[in-house]
Amino acid sequence: MEKLLKQALLFDFYGELLTEHQKQVYEEVVLEDYSLSEVAEERGISRQGVHDLIKRCNKVLSDYEDKLHLVEKFIKIQKTVEEIDALATTKVEADDLKNASDEYSRIMEQIKALTDGILKEI
Repeated sequence: MEKLLKQALLFDFYGELLTEHQKQVYEEVVLEDYSLSEVAEERGISRQGVHDLIKRCNKVLSDYEDKLHLVEKFIKIQKTVEEIDALATTKVEADDLKNASDEYSRIMEQIKALTDGILKEI
């Protein structure tokens, strides 16, 4: 997964567990793409201080994910929903009504299995 996307997802899921100061600095540097210098000057701390804070936040957010796996579950469920969407929009072409009915039944069984998997995840 792309680093920025991973950081954004981790922040979305666990950002509220950071201190207000950590959240603000992390958002500015990682999500809003401010430079370390800009944030350091604005907050009255050193560039190294901002860098260390971002590094600590990344570690804290990753540790939460290692314990809770919420982002991992979210991505897995998102992929499953995409599969369900693809199945739900499948066009069935059959020579007769019986074959079409059988094909729709097969698709519905697949959708049911996928939704059961989601329910077990949550």
